[in-house]
Amino acid sequence: MIGFYALIGVISFFSWIVSNTLKRKFKKYSQVHLRNGMSGAEIALKMLADHGINDVEVISTPGMLTDHYNPKNKTVNLSEGVYNQRNAAAAAVAAHEVGHAVQHARAYQWLTMRSKLVPMVSITSRFSQWMVIGGLVLGAASSSTGFGFYIAIAGLGFMGLGTLFSFVTLPVEYDASNRALAWLENKNIVSREELAGSKDALKWAARTYLVAALGSLAMLLYWGLQILGGRD
Repeated sequence: MIGFYALIGVISFFSWIVSNTLKRKFKKYSQVHLRNGMSGAEIALKMLADHGINDVEVISTPGMLTDHYNPKNKTVNLSEGVYNQRNAAAAAVAAHEVGHAVQHARAYQWLTMRSKLVPMVSITSRFSQWMVIGGLVLGAASSSTGFGFYIAIAGLGFMGLGTLFSFVTLPVEYDASNRALAWLENKNIVSREELAGSKDALKWAARTYLVAALGSLAMLLYWGLQILGGRD
C-alpha cells in the first residue's frame, strides 16, 4: 500500500500545482478589463446568436469556477465571477462554455460519446476502487485468487471506464476552447492583449483535465499491476 499512497501523493501534488496556477491566472486576467465593456453573460448570448443557437439559456450559478454547460436542459451556467464581470477571464470562460453548446448543436462526436458515458461512469466510479481493494483482500484472506480475483477484475473494468471518460473529455474541452478563442478573435470581441489573457486562462483550465486523465490512467495501471502481477 506504500506505493499506492506515494502515487496518490504525486497525483495530488501536480493537481494542486495546476489548480492553484489556474486560480492565479483567473485572478490575474480578471484585472484585464474588456475594452468593449461586455459582461460574460452578454458575450455568451452573442456567441450563441452568432452560431444560430436560440434554444440555449444563459444563467448565473453560485460559486467560483463552477461554470458548465448542461446538455440536458440546454443551459450555459456561468459562475458569479463570470456572469456579470467584464474582463478577459470572464470572456474566455463564457465563450468556452458556449463552445460546448455549439458542440451539442453540431453533434460533435466526442461530446456525444462523453454524454453517453456519463450515466455509467456516475455509478461505476462510486464502487470501482472499493471493488478492486475488496477483491484483493478477499483473495489474500482465502489464499485463493478465484472469487476475490474476479471481483477485483470487475472493479478494474469499472475503473477503466472512468479512465476512458477522462480521456474522452480531453478533446471535448480542447475543442470548446479552440471554438471560443476563434470566435473571440474573428469577431473582434477582444483586443490582442485580452485575447492573450483568454488563451492563457483556457490553457491552464485544460491542464486540469489533462492532469486528471493522467492521474486516472496511473491509478488504473497501478491497480492492474497489483491484480494481474500477483497471478502465477
